[in-house]
Amino acid sequence: MRLLVIEDEPKLADYLHKGLSENGYVVDVARDGIQGRLLACDGEYDLVLLDLMLPGVDGFGVLKAMRERGQRPVLMLTARDKVEDRVRGLQEGADDYLVKPFAFSELLARVAALLRRGAANGSGAGSGTQLRLADLELDLASRKAHRAGSRLDLTAKEFTLLTLLLRRRGQVLSRTTLAEQVWDMNFDSDTNVVEVAVRRLRAKLDDPFENKLLHTVRGMGYVLEDRTA
Repeated sequence: MRLLVIEDEPKLADYLHKGLSENGYVVDVARDGIQGRLLACDGEYDLVLLDLMLPGVDGFGVLKAMRERGQRPVLMLTARDKVEDRVRGLQEGADDYLVKPFAFSELLARVAALLRRGAANGSGAGSGTQLRLADLELDLASRKAHRAGSRLDLTAKEFTLLTLLLRRRGQVLSRTTLAEQVWDMNFDSDTNVVEVAVRRLRAKLDDPFENKLLHTVRGMGYVLEDRTA
């Protein structure tokens, strides 16, 4: 799941990026309203975490521009605790409202709830809460994966990697693409993080089963597809 954080306070923005990434999300950060509005309107995100007090364009302005383009979930983050501000945010299209300071555990719970709601309503960037290929099933809401009815014990990064591959099944994804999308890093040819992760994922996803789904395309990257179909 790909999230956009629009927050101008450097420490909080970095904290949210680190914490959400450690919980398996792919996170982009915009540090002012102008950049945030551009990314929110043109990018493909499952959820936007939007600060209200922003330089350039405030959160209400970003929210208005977003609602003119689509209905992806928005969680507003703000130091304002006046009832009228919360009411205005919800009236203008925010899906939920969290007042600073907040516990990160509460933020995670609200993010998960909004993603479940968005998937059920078909309003997020994803194609629904369930993804399937052959006998492989992913539940994005509960963050669980099963193959042939058996639970796959995946780490947060493995689940994110598998989700990306499954959403783009049939497409060959390069190591650079995987490094950028899953680890939020520019690919370094001396780094084998992608190969190691793919090898560990394959051991859980394919090794116990006759039908192999995760394939290496030599010199190009990796593809998830059912080649028996």
